[in-house]
Amino acid sequence: MGTAFLFPGQGSQVVGMGQSLADAFPEARAVFASVDDALSERLSMQCFQGPAEALSLTANTQPALLAVSMAAHAVWCARAPAPSHLAGHSLGEYSALVASGALGLADAARAVRSRGLFMQEAVPTGEGAMAAVLGLDSASVARVCREVAGDDVLSPANFNTPEQTVVAGHTRAVERAMPRFKEAGAKRVVLLNVSAPFHCALMAKVVPRLRMVLETVRVNEVRVPVVSNVEAKANSDRSRVVPLLLEQVTAPVRWVECLQAMAAAGVTRMVELGPGRVLSGLVRSTTRDVEVLNVEDVASLEKALAAVQAKG
Repeated sequence: MGTAFLFPGQGSQVVGMGQSLADAFPEARAVFASVDDALSERLSMQCFQGPAEALSLTANTQPALLAVSMAAHAVWCARAPAPSHLAGHSLGEYSALVASGALGLADAARAVRSRGLFMQEAVPTGEGAMAAVLGLDSASVARVCREVAGDDVLSPANFNTPEQTVVAGHTRAVERAMPRFKEAGAKRVVLLNVSAPFHCALMAKVVPRLRMVLETVRVNEVRVPVVSNVEAKANSDRSRVVPLLLEQVTAPVRWVECLQAMAAAGVTRMVELGPGRVLSGLVRSTTRDVEVLNVEDVASLEKALAAVQAKG
């Protein structure tokens, strides 16, 4: 029986995240202290106390989510079996790479702080948007995007489940597409509250800036395979780590295929490590015969450990 660790990305942040684990476990406190030191600021206090407005800025959100996810990872690894696979949704891929040993925590924290800042600056406020299309297959979503884009950018950004696809692009193109998705059969189309249109061509300006940052980062051996967002395949080649992270900036997150690839490789348990249970829901909507657990605080940790102990 294989176990995969899953790490959430943008959209999972809430004030107070990680504090329960930090209060209870020295492993979690050590992670937050390391990230604080790497960024030369008390990001941990922002995670625990807010304000929400500051935490919602992607330059803060990204290192905050990394810190919380790695705190949950540290606590879980001290008490439960090691994984056979790792994967992270968007930003979460950096957490997966830290868990694999490929990236150091301090390097990753500085890299995602830069990534968030570059993304924040790439598109003027109001010019980009994202929307979730529910109840429509991904091929139909992609077709509508092509039909209505015109001279604007509009494309699938996250293939989250077989019937949930997020699109990203110019705000006017997203707004034009929303009624067309409904006409094509979508049950709901929801405009997302995001700070930038991630995983589309509008993020192209981020790539050369992020490359300069990642070229200064030491990449180590990938001790546990990481299923990349770009290829939806397990990667253990450290020379591919940076190219995949750079391509990820403008490429869609192929999450459905990532989950399917892990299930096909024999993964029967997936543990979401970090704030929220978004990925747990996506797993249940995509794969069968996979046990799904999550760890975001002391209560969820205890419940997950009990489930593991019961099954052995």
